[in-house]
Amino acid sequence: MAEDKPRGLAAGLTNYGDPGFAAYLRRSFAQSMGYSRDLLSKPVVGITWTASDFNNCHRGVPRLVEAAKRGVLAAGGLPLDFPVPSLGEVFLNPTSMVFRNLMAMATEEMIRAQPMDAVILVGGCDKTLPALAMGAISAGKPAIMLATGPMMTSLYKGERLGACTDCRRFWAKYRSGEVDKQEIGKIEQTLATTEGTCSVMGTASTMAILCETMGLMLPGTAAIPAVHADRLRAAEETGRAAMQLVSSGLTYDRMLSQASFDNAMKMLLAIGGSTNAVVHVAAMAGRLGLDFSLERLNRFSDETPVLVDLKPTGQGYMEDFFAAGGVGAVLNRLRGKLDLDAMTVTGAPLGDFAAADDAWIADEVIRPVENPVRENGGLVGLFGSLAPGGAVLKRAAADERLFEKTARAVVFDGLADLSARIDDPDLDVTEDDALVLKNAGPIGAGMPEAGYLPIPAKLARRGVKDMLRISDARMSGTAFGTIVLHVSPEAAAGGPLDLVRNGDLVRISVKDRRIDLVVEETELARRRVAKPPRLAAKDRGWLGLFKRHVLQAERGCDLDFLTAEFPHEES
Repeated sequence: MAEDKPRGLAAGLTNYGDPGFAAYLRRSFAQSMGYSRDLLSKPVVGITWTASDFNNCHRGVPRLVEAAKRGVLAAGGLPLDFPVPSLGEVFLNPTSMVFRNLMAMATEEMIRAQPMDAVILVGGCDKTLPALAMGAISAGKPAIMLATGPMMTSLYKGERLGACTDCRRFWAKYRSGEVDKQEIGKIEQTLATTEGTCSVMGTASTMAILCETMGLMLPGTAAIPAVHADRLRAAEETGRAAMQLVSSGLTYDRMLSQASFDNAMKMLLAIGGSTNAVVHVAAMAGRLGLDFSLERLNRFSDETPVLVDLKPTGQGYMEDFFAAGGVGAVLNRLRGKLDLDAMTVTGAPLGDFAAADDAWIADEVIRPVENPVRENGGLVGLFGSLAPGGAVLKRAAADERLFEKTARAVVFDGLADLSARIDDPDLDVTEDDALVLKNAGPIGAGMPEAGYLPIPAKLARRGVKDMLRISDARMSGTAFGTIVLHVSPEAAAGGPLDLVRNGDLVRISVKDRRIDLVVEETELARRRVAKPPRLAAKDRGWLGLFKRHVLQAERGCDLDFLTAEFPHEES
């Protein structure tokens, strides 16, 4: 019986060949930290420590952990924090995406190896929440998530600014000569002024909202600003909820269902969320053998309107979303499209946490279904001869005039080539062309957020704001433009993208959900034969393991041996 299993510090004893000695030694060393024997006899709640001087988004983690500990103690448990990797988006080379799976593995192993009866997953920065969720799903112990929350906006010359859509907008102005060096320096100091994650509907906020929708955290907690007192109260309540999980034994792998992921996909479309979520939630679904495919995305995208008017697809910021009613308000708006019987970490169904019909919701931020920002979903999957495995377009942040187009390819063979030539005044490019970047996928470069290819300087100076861009990379959830991402198979895996040459024609049809390379198959066959074979990756350590085992974008870029499909021996 589960209730007969050892709990607290008596669980998961270190193997010395003598369980009695192991328990005696553990108690002795635990007491050296100043805990009483009474407290050491309580159930243990682990708390992930993801604070780091290399992670600005997690500056508030120490206070969140402290508040969560209060909740655990008040509910009769022993809270013990433990470190896992902290992924600061802008501080990691070559890209934080390379380390998401490492964080997930570390989280899983530390949850499983250490004596805890439940775990609180504290994080916020882009890759952090999916990594924590992936690890907890696979670890199979009761878990609950606590997000750090978004930062607040600030003012510059009377204009409200926030990271990081406004970062990109002003950088584009700087590249085009509209903003000089002195002013861009002043703007740099104004864009991100508080702790927390990006203040727009970027990847961090998208993932927090989806995790709340899937029931992985307490309802109403995804969008609370990082500096708001409610964020600390939510942390304390999360500590109490973790103790309830000790009693119920509810784990993510038992709680999550296909309905949970379908709800997340519809929420992603309705909020105009980040393209990165397609990769991250696919990885979470892959741990359970559930479906988060681009084919499914397209089916839901045709029937799910964009309701949330936030940057980069609209005008508002996350603080507006919180004040407008948050996730509960969107659940109310989408009530007829969601499976509200899906389970949450509270033990209650999702429908219990939708805003009441008579609740106040700010219609200008979270639109009614009959007055959407756009009538169909913010994201769409594309397939075709250029992307047999699929690609993603954030159409809600794109120029619809470019949705049905045949364009000449201007090709960059990798990130170094892009950097060297994009602003070359002699670059043969017009605004009617398609910029194509290859070798920026998971194997080729760790799949950085390089898909937001800059407009060539000579075109930017002429006032060109958008053009068709195609790559096997990702882009920040805060970015905008007509940008086809996650082309799969990637160039480094031998996908058709690897065969594209300057001057080739590329055809996009959002209506038909297609992205095609308009080149005769006989010519492509000739190019395949002429191309020398790639050398196997010789990277050592984690990067070598990542490149040898990473899956393609449509399967979440998880490591193959961590998925539900991988043949594991029964324990």
